[in-house]
Amino acid sequence: MYEYDEECLKTFLEKQLQLFDEPVAETLEEAEAFLEDCIAVIVDSIQDVKTFFEEEGMDVDDMSMEELEEASEVFPLPNGQYLIVEG
Repeated sequence: MYEYDEECLKTFLEKQLQLFDEPVAETLEEAEAFLEDCIAVIVDSIQDVKTFFEEEGMDVDDMSMEELEEASEVFPLPNGQYLIVEG
């Protein structure tokens, strides 16, 4: 189970509409519960994002690192890590 720090939760709250048509959380507590329920993952680099997607069976061979970072499931965090939310 991941620990989602306050910066991670705030980032998700601010940018959740990049993945969902309507907000799925309005408070930090709701955001944390949602991320726990969908088993959101935090990785350390964009290369780790690519590895995660490959392990999940996604074909990302033709995607640039920039395209990966812009994927709707990928939320760059202020500390340089990435939150991956499978909606």
